Amino acid sequence: MELWYTEKQTENHGITTKITDTLYSEKTEFQQIDVITTKQFGRMLVLDGMVMTTDVDEFVYHEMITHVALNTHPNPKKVLVVGGGDGGAIREIVKHPSVEKAVLAEIDGGVIESCKKYFPEIASALTGNSRVDVQVIDGIKHIHDHKGEYDVIMVDSTEPVGPAVGLFEKGFYQGIHDALKPDGIMVAQTESPWFNRELIKRVFKDLKSIFPVTRLYTCSIPTYPSGLWSFTIASKQHDPLEVDASKIKTLDTKYYNADLHHAVFKLPNFVAELTRD
Repeated sequence: MELWYTEKQTENHGITTKITDTLYSEKTEFQQIDVITTKQFGRMLVLDGMVMTTDVDEFVYHEMITHVALNTHPNPKKVLVVGGGDGGAIREIVKHPSVEKAVLAEIDGGVIESCKKYFPEIASALTGNSRVDVQVIDGIKHIHDHKGEYDVIMVDSTEPVGPAVGLFEKGFYQGIHDALKPDGIMVAQTESPWFNRELIKRVFKDLKSIFPVTRLYTCSIPTYPSGLWSFTIASKQHDPLEVDASKIKTLDTKYYNADLHHAVFKLPNFVAELTRD
């Protein structure tokens, strides 16, 4: 008998993929964690019925949430990831030699442990790396308690449901601003321009009211809703569009490169209009 997994991405649309088995299933205090094996994308991490990452396409998301900001900041030394319990963002961050400390603030320890076991390549930097500090903690509280400490903060959250709801609110972004150093940069995943237009528009407006530099960029991730995904970067000083392409470090990446650094900010009209007042 064939087995299929379907994620209902909207009330009227979903994505389905053939699977061979379920490797892990756990209901934690915060969410349902499942690890399944798919025919097309290898192992897949699913949280509360939503695809978070897969063996095959994970590099796109993790490279794009990290390297754009890290190559925009001239000397990132201390970096925070809020969420991101799979460890992929941390793996990319520590590729940068300037980074002295990478902190992971993940609210659900179950995500961290399951990814260490079932996604060892993604979670490779979560153990045995002296520059990495893994904390099982509410990221909102961590940011509140660490004002003016970070060069770069990345919000690697799930969709805005359950424990991630507070990670899409203006007060949280103000907290991030306060936790950054005077030339700090933040970046957040901001969902699909096809299915989450109002969310993108609201987040961009909120960040623009707090930070002097705010930009939206996109990339292609096949297992995420619609395949077109957005990120919003906000900075106190440094503009990603003003980065000298000749100085961009690609550092063993599969998707991100110096040309893409600027190209991802070239938006289709229907996406660009989300950034206008």
